[in-house]
Amino acid sequence: MPTQILMPALSPTMEEGTLAKWLVKEGDTVSSGDLLAEIETDKATMEFEAVDEGVIGKILVPEGTEGVKVNDPIAVLLEEGESADDIGAAESKAPEGDASSHTEPADAPEDLKAAEGYGRDGGDAQEEKPKDDGASGAESAPRTEDGERIFASPLARRIAKDKGLDLSQVKGSGPRGRIVKADVEGAEPGKAEAPKAAQAPKAAAQDKPAEKAPAPAGASADAVMKMYEDRETEEVKLDGMRRTIAARLTEAKQTVPHFYLRRDIKLDALMKFRAQLNKQLESRGTKLSVNDFIIKACALALQQVPDANAVWAGDRILKIKPSDVAVAVAIEGGLFTPVLRDADSRSLSSLSSQMKDLAKRARDKKLAPHEYQGGSFAISNLGMFGIDNFDAVINPPHGAILAVGAGVKKPVVDEDGAVGVATVMSVTLSVDHRVIDGALGAQLLAAIVENLENPMVMLA
Repeated sequence: MPTQILMPALSPTMEEGTLAKWLVKEGDTVSSGDLLAEIETDKATMEFEAVDEGVIGKILVPEGTEGVKVNDPIAVLLEEGESADDIGAAESKAPEGDASSHTEPADAPEDLKAAEGYGRDGGDAQEEKPKDDGASGAESAPRTEDGERIFASPLARRIAKDKGLDLSQVKGSGPRGRIVKADVEGAEPGKAEAPKAAQAPKAAAQDKPAEKAPAPAGASADAVMKMYEDRETEEVKLDGMRRTIAARLTEAKQTVPHFYLRRDIKLDALMKFRAQLNKQLESRGTKLSVNDFIIKACALALQQVPDANAVWAGDRILKIKPSDVAVAVAIEGGLFTPVLRDADSRSLSSLSSQMKDLAKRARDKKLAPHEYQGGSFAISNLGMFGIDNFDAVINPPHGAILAVGAGVKKPVVDEDGAVGVATVMSVTLSVDHRVIDGALGAQLLAAIVENLENPMVMLA
């Protein structure tokens, strides 16, 4: 039966495109990999390649047509032995038709269906009908022993049947592992290589949500690995921590509406005050760091601007009474964010002692869950690595995170207009706009700056 050529999704966000130019005409013979058309996506103009071989029987969408929906038929491909008389059964109605008019290609991958809306409901809306169904005359789709669908072109299936090949033992070289003619022509029964798709964990398919994801997924692992197959690489398997970090931060950037507020903070008064305190605390074996002051300054600021001491709770904002401040701690292979509870009411020496303990146990991976869960606010300090400034990603459900850069000597102009030199630290407050609006975030950052530039106030 003639095969429909469908409008492809050439970018993750593409829903429709313009068929800018056909590179073939009706009657042309094409092979897998031949260029068929130029298509304008939402990102660029890209070339569209053939997957199967055959003859272009009919062009359904003329070049220059705009707004062609992804998965709408754009042409019909005739296979060996087929003629233009066979086209009628393969043609579909206009793009604006309902779901039933969007015939699904027999070999469309399951993951592509979910991503691109096949059948408009994400399901297998138009499964191939068995041969005795007079509507199509197509053979039923081959499946593995476990019932998983095998994606192969109609011509590849026919050749495999004639040769007695088990398609579940054939490695597909087409897009997303699809089996094409070249894969079965040289294969012998019982000697074919198992497909990559069969090696993938079944759980991955079972865990896919039925609904459309809130944001497009990246390229598959196989696609990325194929891109670099001619380069020397080292594959690093993800451990549980790396998977969690990847999942949470991807969620954060996709679902949390970040905005950023930046300020410079003069540290000279704090550095002088810190030196005095450390001299007095030397007999106790306590040494305060600049980070200890930053934690205290943020904790007090959350009390001074209580509306900003809040988290996003799905369908509401949850305001927190105490100041529970999380601090990012880098460890081998990832990071932890242990939480200093009631940081607003704790002394600097107490905060310093607990932070050292939490950081040590974080690096040894000995923190209990309650020690790194919770909090409404976080601090990420890369100043010790010489970073001047950066933007941190919010750790949900926190309302904000402060990115802290290094303190460096800079020329400054004082209130009298005189130019001098001061130690200046750049900070960036990343804010969840669902929880904290711009003016409120500015008040919170101003309170943090005030506390750090007047450190003695934090002891009052």
